[in-house]
Amino acid sequence: MGASVIRRTIATPVFLSLLLVAFAVTAWAVGSRPFNQTIIDIFLQVIFVVGLWIFVGNSGVISFGHIAFACLGGYVAAWTTIKPMMKGNAMPGLPDWLMGMEIPFWAAAGLGAFWAALWALIFGLVLMRLSGIAASIATFAMLAMVNSIYSNWESVTAATSSVVGIPIVRTVWPYLIAAVLAVFVAWAFAISRHGLALRAARDEPTAAAASGVNISRMRLIAFVISAAVMGMGGTLYAHSIGVVTPDTFYLGLTFTTLSMLVVGGMGSLSGAVIGVLILSSLIQVLRWLEAGVQVGASTFALPGGVQEIALGVVMILILMFRPAGIMGNSELNLPNRRSDKAGQPAPTRVL
Repeated sequence: MGASVIRRTIATPVFLSLLLVAFAVTAWAVGSRPFNQTIIDIFLQVIFVVGLWIFVGNSGVISFGHIAFACLGGYVAAWTTIKPMMKGNAMPGLPDWLMGMEIPFWAAAGLGAFWAALWALIFGLVLMRLSGIAASIATFAMLAMVNSIYSNWESVTAATSSVVGIPIVRTVWPYLIAAVLAVFVAWAFAISRHGLALRAARDEPTAAAASGVNISRMRLIAFVISAAVMGMGGTLYAHSIGVVTPDTFYLGLTFTTLSMLVVGGMGSLSGAVIGVLILSSLIQVLRWLEAGVQVGASTFALPGGVQEIALGVVMILILMFRPAGIMGNSELNLPNRRSDKAGQPAPTRVL
C-alpha cells in the first residue's frame, strides 16, 4: 500500500477507534455491571459486522454463513480454556493433548482466528468459484453444515447441550482492543492491492478479469481474513457469557449481523461500525422496554419478540428510503481542504 493512500485514509479507522474508546470510557465511568455487559456486546457485534464487511463489502457477494466461523472460534474457547476435569465430563472425545490444554483467553482468541481461517481456506477453495446468488446460498449451506456437525458431535462438542465452564472475562478493555484490531485489519485490507482488485472485480468483473485480476483468488483472500476476524469474535463471545451451544451461533446472530451491516451501509467500513452502534442502541432500548418500565403506579412492558420485529422494520425502511445504508459509500474522514467553485467541500473520500 502506498504511503499517500495510508495518509489519505488513516483518519477513518482512527475516528472509528476513538468512537469505540468513548463507549468503553463511558462504561468505565458508569461502573454498572449490566451497562458494562451491554458495551461488551456492542464491541462483539462490531467485530462480527466488520469481519463480515471485509468479505461482503469488498466482494459484493452476500454471505449468510460467516457466523459459522464465529461458532468455530467459540468452541476453540471451550476446548482450550475450560478446566481439564470439566472438559472430560462434557466432551470426553477430545484428544489427550487438547484435554489437558488450558490457555489464557487472549491466546484462545488467536487460536480461534487461526482455526476459522483454516476452514475458510478449505471451504473457500470451492465456494469462491461461485458468484451471485449461488455463492450466497452456498455460504448458507456451509452455516447449516457446521451447525449440524456441532449439534450432533456429542463427544467433542457436547451436541446441543450447553458447554459451561468457559472463564468469563467481564472487563471491557480486551473487547475494545479486539474491536479496534478488527477495524484496522479491515482498513488495511481495503487499501491493499488485494482489496482494490477485489472492489474492481465487484464493480466491473469483466474489465477486471480482462486486466488479469484473479477474481476467485481475491475473494478467497478476503474470505479467509474475514473468517479470522469472525473466529476471534466467536472466541471472545464465548468468554463474555461463559457458555456455548451450536444454536448460539446460528440464524439469530446471522440475521442481526446482516441487519446491522445493511443499515449502516455495505459500501463503507464506517457504515459497518455505525450500523452496529445505532441498532445496538435500539435493541438495548427495546430490551429495557420488554423488561418493563415503571410509569407512575403501573409498569409498561412491550411483548416479547419486539426486538426482531423492530429490526425487520428498520431494515425495510432503510432499503426503501436509503438502499445504500446510512453511510452509503462514505467514510468518516478529515474534511477535504479542496473545495469547488461554489465553496462547497469536496465529497468525502471512500476507501
